[in-house]
Amino acid sequence: MTIREFQEFIHRRYYARDKQRGTPATFLWFIEEVGELATALAEGNQGDKEEEFADVLAWLCTLANINDVDLAKTIEKYTAGGRQGHK
Repeated sequence: MTIREFQEFIHRRYYARDKQRGTPATFLWFIEEVGELATALAEGNQGDKEEEFADVLAWLCTLANINDVDLAKTIEKYTAGGRQGHK
């Protein structure tokens, strides 16, 4: 599955509820998942790390969806044009 396909899947499944919740509340959910990922990374359990990476990615897609951002397009800054150096 590509990033675009995953973002579209999240959109189809959750957009109506996510849009109603709005960006500020959705961002808080995203940050909570980032915190859970931090804990999983610190504890080192592979299954927990994988689960939390998936949750962070899903909530990032949700934030992108309700803010009309195409993640596949945004990552072109890293994949197109032979980007050199660090940001």
